Amino acid sequence: MRTRARRVFPLVPRRRLVGVPFGEQPTPRRGHGSDIAGSRPYEHGDPVSTIDWPASARLSAAQGMDQFLVHTRFRDESPRAVVVSDRRPAMALYAPPLPWLSKRDALAAAVRVIADSTIAARAELGYLDLGAGLPYWLPPGSRGKLGLLERRRSDVDAFDAPEDNVGRALEFLARRRRDLPPGTFVFVLSDFVVRPSRATLARAIAARWDLVPVVIQDPTWEQSFGDVGGVVVPVFDPARADVFAVRMTRREARERRDANEERLRDLLALFARLGLDPVVLGTSEPPKILAAFLAWAERRRLARRARR
Repeated sequence: MRTRARRVFPLVPRRRLVGVPFGEQPTPRRGHGSDIAGSRPYEHGDPVSTIDWPASARLSAAQGMDQFLVHTRFRDESPRAVVVSDRRPAMALYAPPLPWLSKRDALAAAVRVIADSTIAARAELGYLDLGAGLPYWLPPGSRGKLGLLERRRSDVDAFDAPEDNVGRALEFLARRRRDLPPGTFVFVLSDFVVRPSRATLARAIAARWDLVPVVIQDPTWEQSFGDVGGVVVPVFDPARADVFAVRMTRREARERRDANEERLRDLLALFARLGLDPVVLGTSEPPKILAAFLAWAERRRLARRARR
């Protein structure tokens, strides 16, 4: 019986780094690997295959006696990826049967495709959210943690993080640099309506992580705004878990639409200035979410090819 292929995208690093051929996480340590770090004099027991014959010949000619040098290599290590999940109450919108984007479902589907892709790349997976203001932290490690991650994905009651939880999550990771060496993929899943400060983003970039913002916004009410001028609209306040009626004029609806569209443009412009490659999601359908990540990976491939 043929098994269905997992829906995954390649973890394409922004820059070519040494240390891992399949994930390209850098490492200063020496050992078995594919990237040459330097050379040293031959020692008894070194495999003949590690001898750098051209360099050995030049050294022997210069010293008038047989001298051998062997290659040293950067040790191949497992790459790492961490998912930072925004669990503010607003990220639980909009539940069925509302005909708009279910941000909760989109968040869960994005976590799933990132987890599957990380495992397919033989990478170590980590996870962080600040439900109720407390870190739910799974350091990158064994696949045995996937069960904990699955339970957390379906935990509806955990959408109670503070408004500034994304910035606080990045600061939390900054204190755990040993778990997150340079080159670690950090996927930040949020609507970014409450965005972390530029200074916080800059510190994450300075850590040399591969920071990837995943922007989850409803196309109708967050990326833009519906034409509801003159209509009474029920509005849900996620902070108070309450619904109240609002009547907007055409002008107010138009101003809200302009403000939302400008907010998204400003957000993407900020990411561009910081050199970040965001993924923008306006759907909760897993195939379309996968397609968005595949397009992200292809853009990175093309950008790296252009820099060669």
